Amino acid sequence: MAADRQGGGSPIIRFFKSLYLTNLFFITLALCVLGFFACFIFDEYYYLMQLVLGTYFVFILLDIFTVYRQKKGIVAARTCPDRLSNGDPNTISISVTNRYPFRLKLKIVEEVPFQFQKRDLSFRFSLGMDKTEVLHYDLRPTERGVYQFGALNIYAAGLFGFVSRRYIFDNHKDVAVYPSFIEMHKYELLAASHRLTDYGVKKIRRIGHATEFDHIKHYTIGDDPRTINYKATARMNQLMVNTYQEEKSQPVYCLIDKGRTMKMPFNELTLLDYAINSTLMVCSTALNKGDKAGLITFSKGIDEILPADKHRRQRNKILETLYAQKTDFKESDYERLYVTVRRKLTQRSLIILYTNFETVNGMRRQLKYLSSLAKDHLVLVAFFLNSEFNEVLDTTPTNIEETFRKGMAEKLSYDKQLIVKELNRHGIYTILSKPENLTIDSINKYLEFKSRGLI
Repeated sequence: MAADRQGGGSPIIRFFKSLYLTNLFFITLALCVLGFFACFIFDEYYYLMQLVLGTYFVFILLDIFTVYRQKKGIVAARTCPDRLSNGDPNTISISVTNRYPFRLKLKIVEEVPFQFQKRDLSFRFSLGMDKTEVLHYDLRPTERGVYQFGALNIYAAGLFGFVSRRYIFDNHKDVAVYPSFIEMHKYELLAASHRLTDYGVKKIRRIGHATEFDHIKHYTIGDDPRTINYKATARMNQLMVNTYQEEKSQPVYCLIDKGRTMKMPFNELTLLDYAINSTLMVCSTALNKGDKAGLITFSKGIDEILPADKHRRQRNKILETLYAQKTDFKESDYERLYVTVRRKLTQRSLIILYTNFETVNGMRRQLKYLSSLAKDHLVLVAFFLNSEFNEVLDTTPTNIEETFRKGMAEKLSYDKQLIVKELNRHGIYTILSKPENLTIDSINKYLEFKSRGLI
Protein backbone atom coordinates (compact mmCIF):
# COMPACT_ATOMS: atom_id res chain seq x y z
CA MET A 1 0.00 0.00 0.00
CA ALA A 2 1.22 3.46 -0.84
CA ALA A 3 2.63 5.65 1.90
CA ASP A 4 1.12 9.03 2.69
CA ARG A 5 3.47 11.90 1.80
CA GLN A 6 2.78 15.51 2.78
CA GLY A 7 6.22 16.91 2.13
CA GLY A 8 9.05 17.88 4.44
CA GLY A 9 9.43 20.75 6.86
CA SER A 10 7.98 21.52 10.25
CA PRO A 11 4.49 20.37 11.31
CA ILE A 12 3.13 23.91 10.79
CA ILE A 13 4.47 24.02 7.23
CA ARG A 14 3.05 20.58 6.48
CA PHE A 15 -0.28 21.70 7.94
CA PHE A 16 -0.59 24.73 5.67
CA LYS A 17 0.58 22.73 2.64
CA SER A 18 -2.21 20.22 3.15
CA LEU A 19 -4.96 22.75 4.01
CA TYR A 20 -7.20 23.78 1.10
CA LEU A 21 -10.13 26.18 1.17
CA THR A 22 -13.21 25.00 -0.73
CA ASN A 23 -15.56 26.98 -2.95
CA LEU A 24 -18.12 26.99 -0.12
CA PHE A 25 -15.62 28.87 2.03
CA PHE A 26 -15.24 31.68 -0.50
CA ILE A 27 -18.95 31.85 -1.32
CA THR A 28 -19.84 32.15 2.37
CA LEU A 29 -17.10 34.72 2.93
CA ALA A 30 -18.38 36.76 -0.03
CA LEU A 31 -21.88 36.72 1.43
CA CYS A 32 -20.52 37.97 4.77
CA VAL A 33 -18.71 40.82 3.02
CA LEU A 34 -21.90 41.79 1.18
CA GLY A 35 -23.76 41.67 4.49
CA PHE A 36 -21.32 44.14 6.09
CA PHE A 37 -21.69 46.43 3.07
CA ALA A 38 -25.44 46.30 3.58
CA CYS A 39 -24.92 47.35 7.20
CA PHE A 40 -23.88 50.81 5.95
CA ILE A 41 -27.51 51.21 4.93
CA PHE A 42 -29.17 49.07 7.56
CA ASP A 43 -26.93 49.67 10.55
CA GLU A 44 -29.31 47.83 12.90
CA TYR A 45 -28.06 44.54 11.40
CA TYR A 46 -24.40 45.26 12.19
CA TYR A 47 -24.33 43.20 15.40
CA LEU A 48 -26.20 40.38 13.66
CA MET A 49 -23.53 40.27 10.97
CA GLN A 50 -20.82 40.15 13.64
CA LEU A 51 -22.59 37.14 15.14
CA VAL A 52 -22.84 35.50 11.71
CA LEU A 53 -19.14 36.14 11.05
CA GLY A 54 -18.16 34.72 14.44
CA THR A 55 -20.31 31.66 13.84
CA TYR A 56 -18.70 31.31 10.40
CA PHE A 57 -15.20 31.22 11.88
CA VAL A 58 -16.32 28.73 14.54
CA PHE A 59 -17.60 26.38 11.83
CA ILE A 60 -14.29 26.74 9.99
CA LEU A 61 -12.34 25.83 13.12
CA LEU A 62 -14.63 22.86 13.72
CA ASP A 63 -14.10 21.82 10.10
CA ILE A 64 -10.35 21.97 10.52
CA PHE A 65 -10.55 20.02 13.76
CA THR A 66 -12.72 17.26 12.28
CA VAL A 67 -10.53 16.74 9.22
CA TYR A 68 -7.21 16.87 11.11
CA ARG A 69 -8.20 14.99 14.25
CA GLN A 70 -6.87 11.75 12.76
CA LYS A 71 -3.38 11.38 11.45
CA LYS A 72 -4.36 8.96 8.68
CA GLY A 73 -8.03 9.36 8.05
CA ILE A 74 -7.73 8.23 4.43
CA VAL A 75 -5.94 5.18 3.06
CA ALA A 76 -5.64 4.87 -0.71
CA ALA A 77 -3.65 3.00 -3.33
CA ARG A 78 -3.45 2.71 -7.10
CA THR A 79 -3.39 -0.70 -8.73
CA CYS A 80 -2.06 -1.00 -12.25
CA PRO A 81 -0.35 -3.81 -14.17
CA ASP A 82 3.40 -3.82 -14.66
CA ARG A 83 2.85 -3.88 -18.42
CA LEU A 84 0.33 -2.02 -20.54
CA SER A 85 -0.88 -3.17 -23.94
CA ASN A 86 -0.26 -0.71 -26.76
CA GLY A 87 -3.37 0.44 -28.61
CA ASP A 88 -5.76 -1.29 -26.17
CA PRO A 89 -7.78 0.01 -23.20
CA ASN A 90 -5.96 -0.92 -19.98
CA THR A 91 -7.88 -0.82 -16.71
CA ILE A 92 -6.40 1.05 -13.72
CA SER A 93 -7.95 0.78 -10.24
CA ILE A 94 -7.93 3.14 -7.25
CA SER A 95 -9.07 1.94 -3.82
CA VAL A 96 -9.97 4.47 -1.10
CA THR A 97 -10.85 3.70 2.54
CA ASN A 98 -12.49 6.21 4.90
CA ARG A 99 -11.35 5.94 8.52
CA TYR A 100 -13.12 9.09 9.74
CA PRO A 101 -16.17 8.69 12.00
CA PHE A 102 -18.42 10.51 9.50
CA ARG A 103 -19.31 10.47 5.82
CA LEU A 104 -16.73 12.22 3.63
CA LYS A 105 -16.91 14.11 0.38
CA LEU A 106 -13.79 13.23 -1.58
CA LYS A 107 -12.06 14.48 -4.68
CA ILE A 108 -9.34 12.41 -6.33
CA VAL A 109 -6.84 13.98 -8.72
CA GLU A 110 -4.84 11.32 -10.52
CA GLU A 111 -1.42 12.07 -12.01
CA VAL A 112 -1.26 9.83 -15.08
CA PRO A 113 1.84 9.67 -17.33
CA PHE A 114 2.39 12.78 -19.41
CA GLN A 115 2.11 10.77 -22.65
CA PHE A 116 -1.66 10.64 -22.21
CA GLN A 117 -1.95 14.45 -21.92
CA LYS A 118 -4.70 14.11 -19.30
CA ARG A 119 -4.22 16.86 -16.74
CA ASP A 120 -7.82 16.93 -15.52
CA LEU A 121 -8.44 13.30 -14.58
CA SER A 122 -10.42 13.59 -11.34
CA PHE A 123 -13.23 11.84 -9.49
CA ARG A 124 -15.76 13.21 -6.99
CA PHE A 125 -17.81 11.01 -4.68
CA SER A 126 -18.88 10.57 -1.07
CA LEU A 127 -17.72 7.71 1.11
CA GLY A 128 -19.33 6.39 4.27
CA MET A 129 -17.62 5.71 7.58
CA ASP A 130 -15.26 2.69 7.49
CA LYS A 131 -16.18 2.08 3.86
CA THR A 132 -13.92 1.28 0.92
CA GLU A 133 -14.57 2.40 -2.64
CA VAL A 134 -12.79 1.03 -5.71
CA LEU A 135 -12.75 3.20 -8.83
CA HIS A 136 -11.78 2.08 -12.31
CA TYR A 137 -10.70 3.97 -15.39
CA ASP A 138 -9.12 3.01 -18.71
CA LEU A 139 -5.97 4.28 -20.40
CA ARG A 140 -5.12 3.62 -24.06
CA PRO A 141 -1.41 4.11 -24.76
CA THR A 142 -0.36 4.79 -28.34
CA GLU A 143 3.42 4.60 -27.94
CA ARG A 144 5.65 1.82 -26.70
CA GLY A 145 8.12 2.65 -23.95
CA VAL A 146 8.30 3.41 -20.23
CA TYR A 147 5.48 5.44 -18.66
CA GLN A 148 5.63 6.91 -15.15
CA PHE A 149 2.60 7.43 -12.94
CA GLY A 150 2.78 10.32 -10.49
CA ALA A 151 1.21 10.83 -7.09
CA LEU A 152 -2.34 10.08 -6.08
CA ASN A 153 -3.91 13.24 -4.61
CA ILE A 154 -7.03 12.94 -2.43
CA TYR A 155 -8.89 15.93 -1.00
CA ALA A 156 -11.08 15.12 2.01
CA ALA A 157 -13.66 17.79 2.85
CA GLY A 158 -14.43 18.62 6.48
CA LEU A 159 -17.72 17.93 8.20
CA PHE A 160 -19.23 21.26 7.08
CA GLY A 161 -17.39 21.49 3.76
CA PHE A 162 -15.52 24.78 4.30
CA VAL A 163 -12.01 23.30 4.16
CA SER A 164 -10.43 20.14 2.82
CA ARG A 165 -7.30 18.25 3.64
CA ARG A 166 -5.03 16.98 0.92
CA TYR A 167 -3.55 13.51 1.19
CA ILE A 168 -0.70 12.69 -1.17
CA PHE A 169 0.02 9.03 -1.68
CA ASP A 170 3.49 8.66 -3.13
CA ASN A 171 2.58 5.94 -5.57
CA HIS A 172 5.07 6.69 -8.34
CA LYS A 173 5.45 3.71 -10.58
CA ASP A 174 7.13 2.97 -13.90
CA VAL A 175 5.21 0.73 -16.29
CA ALA A 176 6.28 -0.55 -19.68
CA VAL A 177 3.99 -0.38 -22.71
CA TYR A 178 4.35 -3.52 -24.81
CA PRO A 179 2.83 -4.50 -28.17
CA SER A 180 -0.81 -5.50 -28.08
CA PHE A 181 -0.63 -8.61 -25.88
CA ILE A 182 -4.26 -8.12 -24.79
CA GLU A 183 -5.39 -8.87 -28.35
CA MET A 184 -3.06 -11.87 -28.41
CA HIS A 185 -4.61 -13.31 -25.23
CA LYS A 186 -8.08 -12.57 -26.58
CA TYR A 187 -7.26 -14.48 -29.76
CA GLU A 188 -5.91 -17.44 -27.79
CA LEU A 189 -9.09 -17.61 -25.70
CA LEU A 190 -11.26 -17.53 -28.83
CA ALA A 191 -9.12 -20.25 -30.37
CA ALA A 192 -9.53 -22.41 -27.28
CA SER A 193 -13.32 -21.96 -27.38
CA HIS A 194 -13.49 -22.44 -31.19
CA ARG A 195 -14.93 -18.95 -31.72
CA LEU A 196 -12.28 -17.50 -34.02
CA THR A 197 -14.93 -16.53 -36.56
CA ASP A 198 -16.15 -13.95 -34.03
CA TYR A 199 -12.73 -12.34 -34.29
CA GLY A 200 -12.76 -12.38 -38.10
CA VAL A 201 -10.58 -15.43 -38.76
CA LYS A 202 -12.02 -17.43 -41.63
CA LYS A 203 -12.65 -21.16 -41.65
CA ILE A 204 -10.57 -22.34 -44.59
CA ARG A 205 -11.22 -25.73 -46.21
CA ARG A 206 -8.17 -27.93 -46.47
CA ILE A 207 -7.08 -28.51 -50.05
CA GLY A 208 -5.25 -31.69 -51.02
CA HIS A 209 -3.04 -33.70 -48.66
CA ALA A 210 -0.09 -31.45 -47.95
CA THR A 211 0.16 -33.07 -44.52
CA GLU A 212 2.29 -35.49 -42.57
CA PHE A 213 1.25 -39.12 -42.02
CA ASP A 214 -0.05 -39.69 -38.49
CA HIS A 215 -1.47 -43.22 -38.06
CA ILE A 216 -3.77 -45.89 -39.55
CA LYS A 217 -7.31 -46.33 -38.23
CA HIS A 218 -10.52 -48.19 -39.06
CA TYR A 219 -12.66 -46.66 -41.77
CA THR A 220 -15.73 -44.76 -40.58
CA ILE A 221 -18.49 -43.14 -42.58
CA GLY A 222 -17.31 -39.76 -43.77
CA ASP A 223 -13.63 -40.66 -44.24
CA ASP A 224 -12.11 -39.75 -47.57
CA PRO A 225 -11.97 -42.92 -49.76
CA ARG A 226 -8.71 -41.64 -51.23
CA THR A 227 -7.00 -42.25 -47.87
CA ILE A 228 -7.71 -46.02 -47.89
CA ASN A 229 -4.61 -48.04 -47.09
CA TYR A 230 -5.03 -51.17 -49.24
CA LYS A 231 -2.16 -53.11 -47.70
CA ALA A 232 -3.50 -52.59 -44.18
CA THR A 233 -7.02 -53.40 -45.44
CA ALA A 234 -5.87 -56.74 -46.90
CA ARG A 235 -3.94 -57.55 -43.74
CA MET A 236 -6.77 -56.71 -41.32
CA ASN A 237 -9.57 -57.93 -43.61
CA GLN A 238 -11.49 -54.66 -43.10
CA LEU A 239 -11.23 -51.15 -44.47
CA MET A 240 -8.35 -49.18 -43.00
CA VAL A 241 -7.49 -45.56 -43.78
CA ASN A 242 -4.49 -43.34 -43.27
CA THR A 243 -4.89 -40.26 -41.08
CA TYR A 244 -2.79 -37.16 -41.51
CA GLN A 245 -1.88 -34.12 -39.49
CA GLU A 246 -0.73 -30.71 -40.55
CA GLU A 247 2.94 -30.36 -41.28
CA LYS A 248 4.57 -28.68 -38.32
CA SER A 249 7.87 -27.04 -37.47
CA GLN A 250 7.75 -24.91 -40.61
CA PRO A 251 9.72 -21.65 -40.18
CA VAL A 252 7.65 -18.46 -40.27
CA TYR A 253 9.62 -15.20 -40.27
CA CYS A 254 8.14 -11.74 -39.90
CA LEU A 255 10.30 -9.00 -41.44
CA ILE A 256 9.47 -5.50 -40.19
CA ASP A 257 10.54 -2.45 -42.15
CA LYS A 258 11.40 0.35 -39.71
CA GLY A 259 12.17 2.97 -42.35
CA ARG A 260 10.71 6.45 -42.59
CA THR A 261 7.57 5.31 -44.45
CA MET A 262 6.47 3.31 -41.39
CA LYS A 263 6.29 6.43 -39.22
CA MET A 264 3.05 7.54 -40.88
CA PRO A 265 0.32 7.92 -38.19
CA PHE A 266 -3.14 6.39 -38.33
CA ASN A 267 -5.70 6.51 -35.51
CA GLU A 268 -3.00 7.68 -33.03
CA LEU A 269 -0.73 4.70 -33.81
CA THR A 270 2.05 4.57 -36.40
CA LEU A 271 2.12 2.02 -39.20
CA LEU A 272 5.07 0.45 -37.40
CA ASP A 273 2.87 -0.16 -34.36
CA TYR A 274 0.25 -1.87 -36.51
CA ALA A 275 2.97 -4.03 -38.08
CA ILE A 276 4.36 -4.93 -34.64
CA ASN A 277 0.92 -5.87 -33.28
CA SER A 278 0.22 -7.98 -36.36
CA THR A 279 3.61 -9.69 -36.05
CA LEU A 280 2.90 -10.62 -32.45
CA MET A 281 -0.44 -12.19 -33.41
CA VAL A 282 0.90 -14.06 -36.45
CA CYS A 283 3.85 -15.44 -34.48
CA SER A 284 1.51 -16.52 -31.69
CA THR A 285 -0.73 -18.27 -34.22
CA ALA A 286 2.25 -20.01 -35.82
CA LEU A 287 3.49 -21.23 -32.44
CA ASN A 288 0.01 -22.53 -31.59
CA LYS A 289 0.02 -24.42 -34.90
CA GLY A 290 3.35 -26.04 -34.04
CA ASP A 291 5.39 -23.96 -36.47
CA LYS A 292 8.57 -22.07 -35.71
CA ALA A 293 8.31 -18.29 -35.43
CA GLY A 294 11.15 -15.87 -36.00
CA LEU A 295 11.70 -12.16 -36.44
CA ILE A 296 13.92 -9.74 -38.36
CA THR A 297 13.74 -5.95 -38.10
CA PHE A 298 15.62 -3.71 -40.47
CA SER A 299 16.04 -0.20 -41.79
CA LYS A 300 19.32 1.20 -43.05
CA GLY A 301 20.87 -1.88 -41.46
CA ILE A 302 19.72 -5.10 -39.85
CA ASP A 303 18.71 -4.31 -36.27
CA GLU A 304 17.34 -7.51 -34.73
CA ILE A 305 17.48 -11.16 -35.79
CA LEU A 306 15.54 -13.66 -33.68
CA PRO A 307 15.98 -17.19 -35.12
CA ALA A 308 12.80 -19.18 -35.61
CA ASP A 309 11.93 -21.51 -32.76
CA LYS A 310 8.80 -23.25 -31.49
CA HIS A 311 9.50 -23.45 -27.75
CA ARG A 312 7.14 -21.80 -25.30
CA ARG A 313 9.68 -19.15 -24.34
CA GLN A 314 9.79 -17.95 -27.95
CA ARG A 315 6.59 -15.96 -27.50
CA ASN A 316 8.14 -13.92 -24.68
CA LYS A 317 11.33 -13.43 -26.68
CA ILE A 318 9.32 -12.03 -29.57
CA LEU A 319 7.38 -9.74 -27.23
CA GLU A 320 10.55 -8.39 -25.63
CA THR A 321 12.19 -7.87 -29.02
CA LEU A 322 9.21 -6.00 -30.45
CA TYR A 323 8.91 -3.80 -27.38
CA ALA A 324 11.96 -1.65 -28.18
CA GLN A 325 11.51 -1.21 -31.95
CA LYS A 326 11.34 2.35 -33.29
CA THR A 327 11.66 3.99 -36.68
CA ASP A 328 14.89 5.82 -37.50
CA PHE A 329 13.57 7.94 -40.42
CA LYS A 330 16.12 6.42 -42.82
CA GLU A 331 15.69 4.75 -46.19
CA SER A 332 15.44 0.97 -45.79
CA ASP A 333 18.23 -1.09 -47.36
CA TYR A 334 16.58 -4.09 -49.08
CA GLU A 335 19.86 -5.26 -50.57
CA ARG A 336 21.32 -5.79 -47.12
CA LEU A 337 18.09 -7.49 -46.08
CA TYR A 338 18.35 -9.89 -49.02
CA VAL A 339 21.96 -10.76 -48.20
CA THR A 340 21.08 -11.37 -44.54
CA VAL A 341 18.11 -13.59 -45.35
CA ARG A 342 20.14 -15.64 -47.83
CA ARG A 343 22.83 -16.19 -45.19
CA LYS A 344 20.63 -16.78 -42.13
CA LEU A 345 17.58 -18.60 -43.52
CA THR A 346 18.85 -21.90 -44.93
CA GLN A 347 15.45 -23.66 -44.84
CA ARG A 348 12.51 -22.72 -47.04
CA SER A 349 10.34 -20.43 -44.92
CA LEU A 350 7.26 -18.27 -45.03
CA ILE A 351 8.48 -14.66 -45.04
CA ILE A 352 5.92 -11.99 -44.16
CA LEU A 353 7.35 -8.58 -44.98
CA TYR A 354 5.61 -5.63 -43.32
CA THR A 355 6.38 -2.45 -45.23
CA ASN A 356 4.63 0.44 -46.95
CA PHE A 357 4.94 1.07 -50.69
CA GLU A 358 3.31 4.34 -51.69
CA THR A 359 4.39 4.49 -55.34
CA VAL A 360 5.05 1.98 -58.10
CA ASN A 361 8.57 3.33 -58.62
CA GLY A 362 9.33 2.90 -54.93
CA MET A 363 8.29 -0.74 -55.15
CA ARG A 364 10.23 -1.39 -58.37
CA ARG A 365 13.46 -0.25 -56.75
CA GLN A 366 13.13 -3.17 -54.33
CA LEU A 367 11.49 -5.66 -56.70
CA LYS A 368 14.68 -7.45 -57.74
CA TYR A 369 15.49 -8.29 -54.12
CA LEU A 370 11.96 -9.44 -53.35
CA SER A 371 11.74 -11.60 -56.47
CA SER A 372 15.12 -13.17 -55.62
CA LEU A 373 13.82 -14.03 -52.13
CA ALA A 374 10.69 -15.54 -53.68
CA LYS A 375 12.84 -18.12 -55.52
CA ASP A 376 13.91 -19.73 -52.24
CA HIS A 377 11.08 -18.80 -49.88
CA LEU A 378 7.36 -18.16 -49.81
CA VAL A 379 7.21 -14.35 -49.68
CA LEU A 380 4.16 -12.41 -48.54
CA VAL A 381 4.35 -8.60 -48.67
CA ALA A 382 1.89 -6.82 -46.39
CA PHE A 383 1.48 -3.10 -46.96
CA PHE A 384 -1.14 -0.53 -46.15
CA LEU A 385 -4.20 0.87 -47.85
CA ASN A 386 -4.92 4.46 -46.89
CA SER A 387 -8.60 4.31 -45.96
CA GLU A 388 -8.82 8.10 -45.95
CA PHE A 389 -8.65 7.94 -49.75
CA ASN A 390 -12.17 6.51 -49.77
CA GLU A 391 -13.56 9.63 -48.12
CA VAL A 392 -11.96 11.82 -50.78
CA LEU A 393 -13.00 9.54 -53.64
CA ASP A 394 -16.63 9.59 -52.51
CA THR A 395 -16.84 13.40 -52.57
CA THR A 396 -17.95 15.54 -55.50
CA PRO A 397 -15.42 18.32 -56.10
CA THR A 398 -16.79 21.87 -56.19
CA ASN A 399 -13.60 23.81 -56.91
CA ILE A 400 -10.14 23.36 -58.40
CA GLU A 401 -8.51 22.48 -55.09
CA GLU A 402 -10.98 19.67 -54.38
CA THR A 403 -10.65 18.43 -57.96
CA PHE A 404 -6.87 18.27 -57.60
CA ARG A 405 -7.18 16.48 -54.25
CA LYS A 406 -9.55 13.88 -55.66
CA GLY A 407 -7.32 13.35 -58.70
CA MET A 408 -4.30 12.71 -56.47
CA ALA A 409 -6.31 10.28 -54.33
CA GLU A 410 -7.39 8.37 -57.44
CA LYS A 411 -3.80 8.15 -58.67
CA LEU A 412 -2.42 6.96 -55.33
CA SER A 413 -5.21 4.43 -54.95
CA TYR A 414 -4.60 3.15 -58.48
CA ASP A 415 -0.86 2.89 -57.77
CA LYS A 416 -1.59 0.57 -54.84
CA GLN A 417 -3.47 -1.79 -57.16
CA LEU A 418 -0.63 -1.67 -59.68
CA ILE A 419 1.83 -2.61 -56.94
CA VAL A 420 -0.27 -5.65 -56.05
CA LYS A 421 -0.41 -6.80 -59.68
CA GLU A 422 3.31 -6.25 -60.23
CA LEU A 423 4.27 -8.23 -57.12
CA ASN A 424 1.88 -11.07 -57.96
CA ARG A 425 3.30 -11.25 -61.47
CA HIS A 426 6.71 -12.01 -59.97
CA GLY A 427 5.38 -14.79 -57.73
CA ILE A 428 5.11 -12.65 -54.59
CA TYR A 429 1.92 -12.86 -52.54
CA THR A 430 0.47 -9.62 -51.19
CA ILE A 431 -1.83 -8.20 -48.55
CA LEU A 432 -3.20 -4.73 -49.21
CA SER A 433 -4.98 -3.96 -45.97
CA LYS A 434 -6.31 -1.12 -43.90
CA PRO A 435 -4.16 -0.67 -40.78
CA GLU A 436 -6.92 -1.77 -38.42
CA ASN A 437 -7.50 -4.97 -40.46
CA LEU A 438 -3.86 -5.92 -40.92
CA THR A 439 -3.73 -8.47 -38.10
CA ILE A 440 -6.77 -10.46 -39.21
CA ASP A 441 -5.77 -10.34 -42.88
CA SER A 442 -2.29 -11.62 -42.02
CA ILE A 443 -3.59 -14.49 -39.91
CA ASN A 444 -6.10 -15.50 -42.58
CA LYS A 445 -3.36 -15.49 -45.21
CA TYR A 446 -1.12 -17.66 -43.02
CA LEU A 447 -3.94 -20.15 -42.44
CA GLU A 448 -4.67 -20.19 -46.16
CA PHE A 449 -1.06 -21.06 -46.92
CA LYS A 450 -1.22 -23.85 -44.33
CA SER A 451 -4.39 -25.30 -45.83
CA ARG A 452 -2.94 -25.20 -49.35
CA GLY A 453 0.27 -26.86 -48.23
CA LEU A 454 2.44 -24.04 -49.46
CA ILE A 455 4.53 -24.15 -46.29
